[in-house]
Amino acid sequence: MPNEPLEVTLKVTRVLEKLGIPYFVSGSLASTLYGMVRSTQDADIVAEMRQSQVHQFASALLEEFYLDEEMIDESIKYNKSFNLIHKESIFKVDVFIPLQSDYLRSQFSRARIHTFDFAEGAVAKFASPEDTILSKLRWFRSGGEASERQWRDILGVLKANSGMIDLDYLNNWAGDLKVADLLEKAMKEAG
Repeated sequence: MPNEPLEVTLKVTRVLEKLGIPYFVSGSLASTLYGMVRSTQDADIVAEMRQSQVHQFASALLEEFYLDEEMIDESIKYNKSFNLIHKESIFKVDVFIPLQSDYLRSQFSRARIHTFDFAEGAVAKFASPEDTILSKLRWFRSGGEASERQWRDILGVLKANSGMIDLDYLNNWAGDLKVADLLEKAMKEAG
């Protein structure tokens, strides 16, 4: 698979779409889409899945992915994450089941549909560039502000989208998410 991370991720997003489960791709795939290309070991998807959808979701992916239906059910029950491992490539897809919040609603409303030309039907919803930056800032903070890879991702999205970023949105949510100081530092470094 020449676009293995994306192709594997699209296998999951197609099922989410078919089942009418709201989702968006975030993490490294989103920062690569909006910033600098880098390899990634996994994909991150935020999904509002309900327990009533678990069996259909698992059944649709069981042939191509290692998964645990019980773990998926528990993740939904406790707003945690679960993972799927693609059998052929061993590429991992992490699915995050978020708590409802104003910020989450904002992320879903701003998610963007992207089409890829390597295959018919290669379409998925991605977090906006601003929400990608904010999510990366949160991960950077929660990881003790030590991940150079996360920081490079943040700078890459800022630089590649210079002049197109909604700074009001970014600053507003950075304050609420308690990452305003990191955003200010990143903006200075990105120029």
